[in-house]
Amino acid sequence: MLKKLKRYQIQTTNENKLILYGLFKQATVGPVNTSRPGIFNLRDRAKWDAWKAFEGKSKEEAMADYIIKVKQLLEEAASSAA
Repeated sequence: MLKKLKRYQIQTTNENKLILYGLFKQATVGPVNTSRPGIFNLRDRAKWDAWKAFEGKSKEEAMADYIIKVKQLLEEAASSAA
């Protein structure tokens, strides 16, 4: 679904991208299984933190939340384009 956002050239915030990343990782991998990146690796640290934020969700819940979030972003883009 993220490809759909790109296909329609829908711009979103970094915060939304991190939410989608965290939900995707939780849905496909499950709980965080790596150590937190160092302080100087800001991008990977932000991604790790986003994943960690969804640690309590099951894979199924994360997948459903991911779909809901993408639909929400598509609806927001459609309403702002109209």
